[in-house]
Amino acid sequence: MKKFNIRMFIISIIAVMVLSACGSGGGDKEEAAAVGGRDGEKTYNFKLGHIAPPDHIWNEAAQKLADELEERSGGRMKMELYPGGQLGSDSDMVQQLEAGSLDFAFITNAFLTSKSDAFSAWFAPYLFDSYEEALEASKSDQAKKILATLDDQGLKALGYFFSGHRTMMFREKVEKPEDMDGLALRVTPSPALEDWYRSLGVSPESISLPDVYQSAQTGVIDGMDMDLDAAITSNYNEVTGFGAVTNHMVWPSVMIMNKALYDGMSEEDKKIVEESMEAASEFATLKRASQEEEFRKTLEERGMELYEIDPSLFDKYTKEFDEKYKAKDPLIAEFIDTFRK
Repeated sequence: MKKFNIRMFIISIIAVMVLSACGSGGGDKEEAAAVGGRDGEKTYNFKLGHIAPPDHIWNEAAQKLADELEERSGGRMKMELYPGGQLGSDSDMVQQLEAGSLDFAFITNAFLTSKSDAFSAWFAPYLFDSYEEALEASKSDQAKKILATLDDQGLKALGYFFSGHRTMMFREKVEKPEDMDGLALRVTPSPALEDWYRSLGVSPESISLPDVYQSAQTGVIDGMDMDLDAAITSNYNEVTGFGAVTNHMVWPSVMIMNKALYDGMSEEDKKIVEESMEAASEFATLKRASQEEEFRKTLEERGMELYEIDPSLFDKYTKEFDEKYKAKDPLIAEFIDTFRK
């Protein structure tokens, strides 16, 4: 009886080992199905966040990126979009990118100046005459060096796109820089932008976007630094009847990915991501450029007076900006020296 029990015990052990091996094999196959595609290629379900509303050019860029990734990867790369600040502010999403809980985000260049001084180079006044010039500059070695300054922060910045030139909108008409002395204008929080306006005698106010309309309506501010697109969608023409189409700065958005995720990809998949980013950047920038005249017409039809201010009137302020910011970082100096005409 004792002999029989030992034999049964050994048989039971062998059976358990066989079943465990089978179970382990099945688990491996399930895992491969979750992370692997055809011939063992990885599949991805990315998340991308940004602060712009669903009808903004940013979200069109995000959708273009998602479409390009899926097509170029043969369906292995899919992306869920979270527009309108669903995942929080720029600061919140950068923290999520650093932690790895978010895969991609479009972050304003203005915010990134707080992460790396080098991004201030893009705010050098009157550096580019057109979206096309800015897009070409974004492919340069100088622009890539600026992106690389985030590499040691758990972020992989892969490219830029441009969603508007900055213009100046006022409650009362301003025709030269000296007329701005003493005015309070809403300016996106960024040291470079605020320094530019302070040099013009302006008090820059960092009012949150939802409060800008009422602040202008009640006279808390005398106007704002804004792009034409936002003026239309937020009806700023109702509270600032005059728009100086200065186009004094380009407005880059930066395409960022979690660095650990990027580093863990195959070279082929990295190439798919990079080429998809480039396609989305070109699509969004050129589409936005094509809308400029349409936006001007819309605002004029609403009763806003749009006009030009001679850029040469700002020359001394531009020179002051260049000197101050070139001294801050050699990358800023290299960028400005390369593209300043």
